[in-house]
Amino acid sequence: MKLADGRRVAMHYMSGKGLFVQDYSPRARGWSKPVVIYKTRTDACQGIGLKAKDGTVAAFGDFAPWCADGEPPMESVAAVATGSLTKWDKHLTRNFDGWEKIAVAPGGKKVTFSRGGKTLRWTKAAGFPAAR
Repeated sequence: MKLADGRRVAMHYMSGKGLFVQDYSPRARGWSKPVVIYKTRTDACQGIGLKAKDGTVAAFGDFAPWCADGEPPMESVAAVATGSLTKWDKHLTRNFDGWEKIAVAPGGKKVTFSRGGKTLRWTKAAGFPAAR
């Protein structure tokens, strides 16, 4: 995904390792080394959602032991980074079919992940809500 400032962000699964991110710097003219966002040995499910606006990048990925066999996700991770994209805030939801949509508010100060009637919100001021 290309950002407004010319940088690019790519996310991918590494089998048996989890969800990784890389960013491209137009100044350095190269991609960073892959950095783990979420470690898991389970299979990747569905796809990766990725959205950016006003310096905020948000993503989700889903995992489960038998996703390759058609089972639904058991782990759904939501992640948000701002600025240099070196620190990612993460939130794990277990036993959930996975997020479908990401909405980044103007200014990049708020992100909403949603699926049906369920939502998860991140704010630049407070991050994600505490896990229950």
